[in-house]
Amino acid sequence: MAKTTLPSGLRIVTEEVSTVRSAAVGIWVNVGSRDESKSVAGASHFLEHLLFKGTKRRNAMEISSAIEAVGGEMNAFTSKEYTCFYARVLDKDFPLAVDVISDLMTSSTVTKEDVDSERSVVLEEIAMRDDDPSDLIHDFYLEGYYGDTELGRPVLGTVESINAMSRSAVFNYYKKQYRPENMVVSVAGNVKHKNVVRMVEEALSKDHFLDNGGTAPELRPVKSAKVNGRGKVLVHERKTEQAHLLMGVQGVARNDERRFALSILASALGGGMSSRLFQEIREKRGLAYSTYAYVQQFAGSGTLAFYAGCQPNKAEEVAKIIKAVTHDVAAHGLTDEEISRAKGAVSGSLVLSQEDTGSQMSRIGKSELVYGEIMSFDEILGRIAAVTDEEIQQLASDLLLAPTTLAVIGPFKSSTKFERVNQ
Repeated sequence: MAKTTLPSGLRIVTEEVSTVRSAAVGIWVNVGSRDESKSVAGASHFLEHLLFKGTKRRNAMEISSAIEAVGGEMNAFTSKEYTCFYARVLDKDFPLAVDVISDLMTSSTVTKEDVDSERSVVLEEIAMRDDDPSDLIHDFYLEGYYGDTELGRPVLGTVESINAMSRSAVFNYYKKQYRPENMVVSVAGNVKHKNVVRMVEEALSKDHFLDNGGTAPELRPVKSAKVNGRGKVLVHERKTEQAHLLMGVQGVARNDERRFALSILASALGGGMSSRLFQEIREKRGLAYSTYAYVQQFAGSGTLAFYAGCQPNKAEEVAKIIKAVTHDVAAHGLTDEEISRAKGAVSGSLVLSQEDTGSQMSRIGKSELVYGEIMSFDEILGRIAAVTDEEIQQLASDLLLAPTTLAVIGPFKSSTKFERVNQ
């Protein structure tokens, strides 16, 4: 892995993989929905769409066709704390990918016409999310857990905020947030670091973009997030065939040294078919098709959550089982076999997830952006292996006995029975 920081503050990180014939490039921006005021909720995601609509040199068709014509792929995504634009192509077409992605960063026009037309697309995306309760439940849970705060509001924004957003509000947000010191360029594949630096510097110098940066890279300030929903039950009545439940507790922040222990704990509880929740809810009782645990980590905050989808008349029982399983682990711990299996699962999935250049690009880009450093595979695997049984037990005791936030979507007129479970 190699890294260069330009005078503007822009960071360029690369991972040379000489055994492949592809290359992936991503430009990561240290801005997401957490950075939005309520009046521009959804601006980061809206802007992600708009940058593909046209630049000073290319219209929307020319942007998409440039990469598709060489068999590549290009896309973007927005999270609560960062935005990423990326492309993956054959190594010979890498200069083209750098030029196209850089063009979006430096010279998108964000016209009023594009804002008005793409507004409808974003509203359709919100409607699609709302029509899928297994997707909606995650936003519904965070809304309950964090309340009406930056972390509690959805990445997509709301119908009201998107309808109200003007072209000037989005364009000003673009110019304010998309600055060199606020960005990381990550590349993985059959490339040489010095060539990447030269190409990136040349491409991003257009329109004097690199002249507008600061002198020091920016990391997100680490501050605690307000949590309003401990012990709360939220029920969204919907005439669905399945009930969707998400029960969660406080987790750890992304810089917390306990994050390695938490990944093992989450895997043992709900990481696969051999996990506690899967065995208790699906295998032994046949109450759900899908059940799992997952971790979300932010700067200064985090959450550990447990999901299950089941028949509405089984929802109360499933919620009780989740509570019983987590409390049992908090009180009595995991078995040696469960810990060993979870460590193997976390380590193995990490290594297997890095089998293509796109995944490697994502790992080094995100690590540099959010941590300011990139741990090697050996370091990460060593940290996972070094987690002790006592550390996992202590973490389970600290987290799993706390008041839970329970979000439910299904044909329920009252939250009373779920409130009894959640006591």
